[in-house]
Amino acid sequence: MKKNKLTIQAYSMQNVEIDDDYHITPHQLQIPDHPLFDLDDRLKSVNVKLVDPRNCHFKINTIMDVIPISTKVLGKMGYGLTNTLTGVNVILTGADETGIQLHEFGSSDGYLDEKIKFGMDGTPDLDDTVILIDAILKKDFEFNRETCEMIFQMADDYLQPIREELKMLSGHEATESFDYVDEKHPGKPKVAIVKEVAGQGAMYDNILFPKEPSGITKGISIIDMNNMPVLLTANEYRDGAIHALV
Repeated sequence: MKKNKLTIQAYSMQNVEIDDDYHITPHQLQIPDHPLFDLDDRLKSVNVKLVDPRNCHFKINTIMDVIPISTKVLGKMGYGLTNTLTGVNVILTGADETGIQLHEFGSSDGYLDEKIKFGMDGTPDLDDTVILIDAILKKDFEFNRETCEMIFQMADDYLQPIREELKMLSGHEATESFDYVDEKHPGKPKVAIVKEVAGQGAMYDNILFPKEPSGITKGISIIDMNNMPVLLTANEYRDGAIHALV
C-alpha cells in the first residue's frame, strides 16, 4: 500500500429509509429512528428523521454539526482506501428539555430552510437526503465541554454501524472512484496553507485524527493539544482528519 496515495470510493444513495435496523447496499440505506444503544443519563431523548432539503420549512433546534458519512477501509487517515456516501448527509441539532438551545456563540434554531444554505461547501446538496439527529438534554445537566462532547460522541456511535457496513461494499459497485497522490516536485516552491481553527471550549473545538473520517472516536481535541500548530498533508485534510465542533 502506497503511503502517498489516497483512494476514495463514493457510493450514491438513491434511497434512504427508516427501518428497524441498519442495512446498506451500493444505492440504498436503511437506518433506525433512534440509537440502538443505551443513552447517557444526561440525555432525555434522541430522535432521528429524514428530511428533504427542498421541503424543510419547519422549526429545528440549533444546528450543532453537519457530518458526512465516510469510513476507512484500508490504511490510516490520509492514505489507503476510504469509502464514502453521497446523496446523504447528517445534521445534528440540540436543546434541553426546557427549550434552551445547545450552542456556543449564537443559536441557529428556527426554520431549517432559513438557517442553512444548502448546496454550499460543507452543507448538504438540495437533492441529498438529510438524516436529522435531534438530541434533547435533561434540564438538570449543565451544557459544558464534557456534555457537548458526549452529544457528538452519541451521534458518532449512531453512525458507526453505517460505516461498518460501508466497509464491506465492493469497489466494483462504487459510483465513482478518485485517486489522490502526494507527489514530490524537486526544485519547485514548497507551498503550505495555514488554516486557523477554533479551540476555546464546549462546541468551540476541533477534533484531529479520529479513527473514522469526520468522526470523534479516538480523536484528539485541539484544546487538549494546547492549540499547538499541527502539520497535515493535503490528503489527511481531504480524508477528514479535522472534525470541527462549531
